[in-house]
Amino acid sequence: MTDVKPMRADARRNYEALLTQAQRAFAEHGVEASLEDIARRAGVGIGTLYRHFPTREALLETLLRARFDGQAGRARELLTHPEPLTALQTWLAGLGEAMGTYRGLVELTADALSDETSRLYASCHAMRDAGSQLVERAKEAGELRADVTTHELLLLLHAASWAGGHLPGPGGMQRLLALVFEGLRAS
Repeated sequence: MTDVKPMRADARRNYEALLTQAQRAFAEHGVEASLEDIARRAGVGIGTLYRHFPTREALLETLLRARFDGQAGRARELLTHPEPLTALQTWLAGLGEAMGTYRGLVELTADALSDETSRLYASCHAMRDAGSQLVERAKEAGELRADVTTHELLLLLHAASWAGGHLPGPGGMQRLLALVFEGLRAS
């Protein structure tokens, strides 16, 4: 077992400042926000950013892991919901909200699902696997078409999340998901 040294107080402050400023920058400019700008906003040099986060993906993974793990936990909680299709729709809406946090995140997570070397791969797969249980439950209850796969639903969610961000006004993604679900109901 490897002993992990606790961070010095100044290193911890720098780490937290980088995460705070990265979250703001990604929200404002998308996942391609300038790392140099993030470091400057945090009051540190770019070398400090790279010491904590060797790649852009490492920084994003740190910001997103808790959110994705939370979505996996939410899927497990929804397994007890009395209406399987409503549970699935609720989970997908929450996941869609998480995906819409940063412009470009949809593409990044779609890529991470198929790239085993991605730092987001494990979190994305844990989230997908938990959601798969909701999909199967809705199919077994006869509320969801039997031929629908979790992978297809995630791709539809990615598309609705991306497209919803291009519709005027709030609620675009939710509207598109509602339209999609009307076509996915079992007949």
